[in-house]
Amino acid sequence: MKKYLISCLEPSANLHFGEVLKELKKSAKSGEEFEICGIFDPKFAQPIYASSEFSAMGFVEILPLIFKAKKALKQMVELAKECDGVLLIDSPAFNLPLAKALKKAKVKAKITYYILPQVWAWKPKRVEKVEKYCDNLASILPFDEQFYNRSIYVGHPLLDEIKFQKHEAINSGKIAFLPGSRRSEIIRLMPVFKELATKFKDKEKILPIPAHLMDKVDEIYGDVSEFSITNDAPKALYESEFAFVCSGTATLETALVGTPLVLAYKAKAIDMFIAKRLVNLTHVGLANIMFDFMKKEPLHEEFLQDEANAQNLYNAYLNCDRTKFIKACEELREYLKFGSAKNVLALLKDNFNDTKI
Repeated sequence: MKKYLISCLEPSANLHFGEVLKELKKSAKSGEEFEICGIFDPKFAQPIYASSEFSAMGFVEILPLIFKAKKALKQMVELAKECDGVLLIDSPAFNLPLAKALKKAKVKAKITYYILPQVWAWKPKRVEKVEKYCDNLASILPFDEQFYNRSIYVGHPLLDEIKFQKHEAINSGKIAFLPGSRRSEIIRLMPVFKELATKFKDKEKILPIPAHLMDKVDEIYGDVSEFSITNDAPKALYESEFAFVCSGTATLETALVGTPLVLAYKAKAIDMFIAKRLVNLTHVGLANIMFDFMKKEPLHEEFLQDEANAQNLYNAYLNCDRTKFIKACEELREYLKFGSAKNVLALLKDNFNDTKI
């Protein structure tokens, strides 16, 4: 029986771990039994903490979680002493101190860091910490190798997860609105999306809502009577002719599905003030960042803060070259090459070799 320590603090990290877990279960069918422990979504197993207890966005909102995080670190170190492998996914504010604590405690299990800190955006000094405290650096972005000395490109998790892909633009009469996965993002963006929705009188307005927020729709989203509600975001994106998407992983997901989009984002003024001084990026959308590294023009328009208003977003919809967008999405898939779950599992089980890529 193999035992693995898992650290997933964000909804997206749990999505990506879900694919790795599928591969783990496949290996269990061939006699390789396993057990997982740590921090993750309770739907996978019984964690010491549910990841939802740590999910936060912004420099200010994360402060109340510090004391709980310190307690969790100590518990994770004790668990790791009995584990055969450690998988840390994203969330460097927690996972880097955890990796350091594991090494200090002389934990024997190898540490695999999956979805490396975005040192190309900010905090380049994290490279030294990641390489000092982690054994395997599992990169999901081809350009990470420009910043890390020993990262391994394992592929991108969305290529495991997305089952839909368009090869031409469609006119389905459906428009998707994705205001984010965190309460604060949704509350700030929904008023804009509601105003924007009124401009699509002859279209069906699709609003994907994460399953874990369905019991808080009125509280977080407000009146959604003008929208068709779904819990299946990938399918909604595939069936929609256009999407308005909050900054984050969802923008890349939308691009890989092949649905033309525009990015909208509103943050607290203090968070945006700090970010502008710390983050060294021309774009905020993941697909646009990749295209920048590919030396190509942006894939889609981006509107932040006050510019993320209904009229600007509607104009972007009207002016979008959909055929050009679809072609660029094909280039994006070629750039990312393949999914990552199998390679991450191979690193976790310490039987990875270059022939797997």
